[in-house]
Amino acid sequence: MPEEHQTPRRRASLELLRAEATDELAVVIAERLRGGEDPWEFMEDLPTVDELVVLTLRAENIAANGGARPNAARHYRVLRQISLDYPQLTRAVWRLLGDADTHRRWDATVRADAS
Repeated sequence: MPEEHQTPRRRASLELLRAEATDELAVVIAERLRGGEDPWEFMEDLPTVDELVVLTLRAENIAANGGARPNAARHYRVLRQISLDYPQLTRAVWRLLGDADTHRRWDATVRADAS
């Protein structure tokens, strides 16, 4: 089947995705600690394991779409589809769709004025 007609396949099990996200967060935490940062200062800014899983799945969807940054409507649809594919991630999806003025630097919220 030609590559352009293939639909992105559903990734690994949620357990595996969570294990990968846990490992990734552990690396980020270790690096920040080695850099001398105070965990009381940065731990609240880090995504949860489930939020990181959602962000990873979102990034894969963006890459499968040629890397084009999604507009607000597509961002909503992508996260909604992740919630449908992985119902256990619904709470994390809704947290990421929540407050547009989040203090977290990594937040994937698409703002209306983004270009």
